[in-house]
Amino acid sequence: MPTRIIAKTPPRLDADLIARFAAVPVAVVVDLLEGRTQVDPAIRPLRRIAGGPALLGSAVTAVCDPKDYGAVHHAIAVAEAGDVVVIDAGGRSDVAMIGDLLSTAARRKGIVGLVADGAVRDTGILGGWGDFAVFTRHVTARGPASKDGGTVDAVATIGGATVHPRDLILGDDDGVVVIPRDAAEGLIDKAEERARAEIGWETRLSAGETTLAVFGVPDAVRA
Repeated sequence: MPTRIIAKTPPRLDADLIARFAAVPVAVVVDLLEGRTQVDPAIRPLRRIAGGPALLGSAVTAVCDPKDYGAVHHAIAVAEAGDVVVIDAGGRSDVAMIGDLLSTAARRKGIVGLVADGAVRDTGILGGWGDFAVFTRHVTARGPASKDGGTVDAVATIGGATVHPRDLILGDDDGVVVIPRDAAEGLIDKAEERARAEIGWETRLSAGETTLAVFGVPDAVRA
């Protein structure tokens, strides 16, 4: 069965709204969403993101059949600049769904990175790019066996989190969180407020206040 592309998908969120999430840590969003859309922490970035841009963009999903990466090719073709390719390979470690050649093609289009619940390869190259963030569960040298299956822009599951097409993907050194498309507008003000609060807490701690005072920890009872 050839790779299927789901034609009817939601539009991307407004670019200005997406950009506002760039200043918000993953941990803030995870806390506000009570962990419901946190991706399994075993899916890690290939390189440290500290000091560089976080992974942030609209999701284009590639739901892969076993050992087949056809959906990844087509997801890259469908994706636009600023998007994130989300690869649902069922967490398998047996074959890499993407390496440097497909990632180079994606990067050339302006795709900002990928999240793979599966394996990638050519990590010496992928891990050296500062403008293309790669998060993956596994690394393996073995490539796929076929390229004519899977589905693009179907609902995917990545590290236990459900990803709908054009949901927002946010990643940093703490991991990845899915921001449901329909929740993003209502979440951003709270997320920015929490991020500002954390800066204030850091300032107070730097000035010598205790964590007890800064965080309003109740008094302990001495036994």
